[in-house]
Amino acid sequence: MYELIPIAQAPELDEEAGKRFAEEWPEFIFHDAGVKVFRDRRREFFLDWEFYLVTEERRLIAGCWGVPIAWDGTVEDLPGGFTGSLGRAVTSYEEGVVPNTFVLMAAAVRSDEQGQGHAGRVITAVRERAAAAGLDRMIAPVRPTLKSRYPLTDIGSFMSWTRSDGLPLDPWLRTHVRLGATLLAPAPVSQTMTGSVAEWEKWTGMLFPASGSYVIPDGLALLQIDRTADTGIYREPNVWMRHA
Repeated sequence: MYELIPIAQAPELDEEAGKRFAEEWPEFIFHDAGVKVFRDRRREFFLDWEFYLVTEERRLIAGCWGVPIAWDGTVEDLPGGFTGSLGRAVTSYEEGVVPNTFVLMAAAVRSDEQGQGHAGRVITAVRERAAAAGLDRMIAPVRPTLKSRYPLTDIGSFMSWTRSDGLPLDPWLRTHVRLGATLLAPAPVSQTMTGSVAEWEKWTGMLFPASGSYVIPDGLALLQIDRTADTGIYREPNVWMRHA
C-alpha cells in the first residue's frame, strides 16, 4: 500500500530524498539561473504541492512536485517550459490570479525501486490531488530520457517518433501516454543553463579545449562553448504533455 503525502508531513525523509532523487538527474540541471530567481518563493507559496510517495512503513519510494498556474487550454498560452511555468506560477500568485491548471514539474523514483510501476502511481496520485483542489487541468514539461541519445535531433521531430505499436519511442513519454496523457507541443527552450568553461567541465566530467558545440553526457541538446567569453550555454528541450 502506498500513500502520497506532502513533504512537510515527513521531514525525516528530506535528507534521504535529497540524495536519492538528485542522483537521477545530471548535475547541470541544477544550474538554471532562471529557476534560482523563483526558488525561494516557490517553496514559500507552494510547499503543499511537493510530495513523497511512501509505503505504510514510511519507506520513501518516489517524489514529485509542481505548481498551479492559469492556462487557457491552448498551445499558444503554454509557458515556455519548466522555467516559464515556475515564473508564471510565482508571479500569478503574487498578483492574485486564480489558477486552474496544475503543472507537474518533476517526478522521480528512487533507483532501487524503478521498474515496478511507481512512476505511474505517483503521477496518478498527484493528478487526483490536483483535481480535488479544483485544478481541472494537469500538464507537464516532460524531459524525454531517450533524447540524450539523439542530441542532434530537433525536439519536435523526436517527440513524433513512435514504436511499431504507435506509442512514443521515448520511455518517459510512453509512461505518460499510458496514463492517459497526450502530446501537446515541443518546448525547445524549457530551461537554460549557463556557466563558465571550468564549471561545465566540472558538471560534465569533460574537457572543452576549443569553442564550439559539444555532445555532453545526459544532454538532450548540444552545449555551446565560447572560450573567449568563458561561457557555456545549454538549452534544454522538453515536451509539453496534457493529462486527461
